[in-house]
Amino acid sequence: MSLTLQQLISRLSFRQMQVFRAVYQQQGYGKGAESLGLTQPAVSSQIKKLESALGQPLFEYVGRKLYCTRAGERVAEHIDAIFEQVASLQSDLHRLEGKLSGELNLCAVSSAQYAVPHVLRGFLQQYPSVNVNLNIVNRTQAIERLNDNKEDLVIMGLVPNDRSLSSLPFLDNELIPVVPVHHPLATKTHIHPQQFLDAQLLSRESGSGNRLALEQHCQQQRLSLNVTMQFGSNDALKHAVLAGLGVAVLPRLSVLSELRLGQLVSPVIKGFPLRRSWCLVSPQGKHATPVTQAFLEYIQTNLKEIHQYFQSLDVV
Repeated sequence: MSLTLQQLISRLSFRQMQVFRAVYQQQGYGKGAESLGLTQPAVSSQIKKLESALGQPLFEYVGRKLYCTRAGERVAEHIDAIFEQVASLQSDLHRLEGKLSGELNLCAVSSAQYAVPHVLRGFLQQYPSVNVNLNIVNRTQAIERLNDNKEDLVIMGLVPNDRSLSSLPFLDNELIPVVPVHHPLATKTHIHPQQFLDAQLLSRESGSGNRLALEQHCQQQRLSLNVTMQFGSNDALKHAVLAGLGVAVLPRLSVLSELRLGQLVSPVIKGFPLRRSWCLVSPQGKHATPVTQAFLEYIQTNLKEIHQYFQSLDVV
C-alpha cells in the first residue's frame, strides 16, 4: 500500500536514516552497529522499520555478503542530501549567532602533513566549532580523490594541468639535499649536482610529487637521475638516509629536527633547494561550503603570517 507524503514523513525518523547510512557505509550490520555504539539487533530493528515505512527492501544477503538493493542505493543518495541540508541548516543558524560550524574535509599529500596541522591551528582558534577531517595520501590517491570530488579541498604541490582546477598557492615547499652526518659529502664545500645524485640516491616512488619535482629538475639541468632505492613515504626515506643507505632530496620541514640535532646535513649544491608551493586545489566551479569559503579566506588573509611562522621554524 502506497503511503501519502504526510504518512511517510510521520513514519520516518532521523535515527533510522542515521542507522541506514552507517550500515551502507560500513557494508555490514555488525560494523554499522559498532560505528554507532549500538547492538546489532538494535540496528536490524531500525533498518526493518525503515524498510517497512518505505515499502522496499534496502539490503539483501547473497551468500554471506550484504548487498544494497537498487532501492537502497537511491535511498542512500537522498539520505546524503538530507544530511547535507541539515548540516547547512546548522551552519546557517550558527552564522546568525556570529559563529561558524560544520565540517572541513581535507585531503593532503604526504609531504604536506608537516605543514597542514600548523596552518589549521590558527583557523580552528578562530572557528572552534568547525570539525576537520584530514586524510593523508600519496599523489596518485590525491588526484583520484580530486577526480571523485570527495573532499572540500585537496592540498598538493604539483597541480595537474590537464584539467580545470582552482588552485591557491599558500606555502613554499623547499626540497633540499640531505646526507648522513658522517657521509663524505657532509663536509665538502664544492659539490657538483651530479656528484650528489651519483652518491647512492634514495628517492620516493615514481609518481610522487617530490620524485616528479626532482625528475623535472634533472631534465631541465641535463642531469642523470640514478635512483638506487625507492620508498613509499618521506618518513621511510628519511630513516633510510639516517641509517646510512644513501642520500636523498626531502622537504625541509620533514627533516628540521634531524638537521638541528646534527643527525643529517644539507650540503650546499647548485640548483638546490628545489622550490615548489603547496596549493589548495578543487575542481573549477565546485560549490564551496561556508566552512570551506571561510578557510580559503583565512589562508588568503594570513598568507604573510603563515610564511613568517614557518620561517621561524627553519634552521638558522
